[in-house]
Amino acid sequence: MVETAQGWVGIEASEQGVRRLTLPTKNRNSVLTELGIEEQDLSPGSGLGDRLRHYFVGQPVVFKEGLDLTGTTDFQKQVYEAACRIPYGETRSYGQLAEEIGRPGAARAVGQALGANPVPILIPCHRVLASDGGLGGFSGGIKTKQKLLAMEKKNRK
Repeated sequence: MVETAQGWVGIEASEQGVRRLTLPTKNRNSVLTELGIEEQDLSPGSGLGDRLRHYFVGQPVVFKEGLDLTGTTDFQKQVYEAACRIPYGETRSYGQLAEEIGRPGAARAVGQALGANPVPILIPCHRVLASDGGLGGFSGGIKTKQKLLAMEKKNRK
């Protein structure tokens, strides 16, 4: 768990990499509850905590952490890899991601895969919009998605 300018972020990792990441909350105990654990080491190691702190104050950050996507499907992994290629401060549509992974017409399935994203921010699902430019959905809520997109747009280089 790490405290950022926007709140506490929970990090669950395995030997393979980051397994889950929570979006910021104001309350440390809320993160522990969301992760379903009683206590968590406050030093996430490998610099991830520092990169998250930088990200949440609006600094462009590239996350290169290993991810543990155990339990996800091959389709979800393809969607997540495509989402990770969206540069900081830019967006794509669900349909564009579907085309990019060779599955035109699978925009809805792409949205469902992104809705199951266990590591938001590291897999930047907030950068994916509806084809009409609408926000679509986001596990952290539309206001959080708007806030993240505005922060990235303002600070992109």
